Amino acid sequence: MKQILLLFAHILFLSVNGHPGTGIVEDSKGNIYYTDLEQVWKISLDGKKEVAVKNVHTHELFMDQQDNLFGEHLWYNGEQANTWGYYVWKLTCVGSLIQVVPKTDGFREDYSFVRDHSGRMYWADRSQKCQHVIRKNNDDKKEQMGNHCFENIRNMKITSDGTVYVVDFQDLKKIDPRGKLSTIATGLADKSATTATVSNQNSVMGVWIDLDGNIYTAVTSARMVKKFTPDGAEVIAFKTSFPWSPSGGLIDSKGNLWVLEFSATNSVRVEKIGKGKDKTIF
Repeated sequence: MKQILLLFAHILFLSVNGHPGTGIVEDSKGNIYYTDLEQVWKISLDGKKEVAVKNVHTHELFMDQQDNLFGEHLWYNGEQANTWGYYVWKLTCVGSLIQVVPKTDGFREDYSFVRDHSGRMYWADRSQKCQHVIRKNNDDKKEQMGNHCFENIRNMKITSDGTVYVVDFQDLKKIDPRGKLSTIATGLADKSATTATVSNQNSVMGVWIDLDGNIYTAVTSARMVKKFTPDGAEVIAFKTSFPWSPSGGLIDSKGNLWVLEFSATNSVRVEKIGKGKDKTIF
């Protein structure tokens, strides 16, 4: 009975809060930053954990090549107004916190934390049933990446050469810089599920890569991280136990796996898995 109640709480959390945070990034010094939807935390090289940005509700994070950290603060104005607002902030490499997009009504539509090495932004156009990936170039011109219709774009990751990895509901796909689409894997969480619903649309979340060309994705509903090698092999890289589920992750500059996790009780933690499979929980 306890397991059933916790599972219900897990589904309720996803329904009410939209989805957990996926933002976890590394700076050039090896410090790790992650969101718990209430603030952004910093884990230093010596393992010290401290709040880096207070009182911000951000799902995503972006670290640029100058060690400037970007995120947003998103809020709901209450049932009577039934509106949302946001602003985008930047924590500079010298520790100053500034707003780069002022307080704005609604949701972000043309500003993204998914960026390539040249600063071009990528986001999902969900305005039509046939969804597309949009790229905003440095001259502010927007272009559609290919003609393929995506069903339900959940998360994206960009490589340095402009390759886009897309979590499309429970499928993992790739768009090359010329817009050509290929599918890496389908039905990652449940091959029988063909339609996204409130309870399953976050069953596959964050996606990330390493320097060897391996692709990782957080299979939230299965409480595991899957790795896809360049030769097409599918490997379980990480598993966790109830009530924890992975939502994001990264491979750091030393080759360690970091996994961002959330629980049915609204808690957030990070696990570091070293090359020797030793684990540290933050």
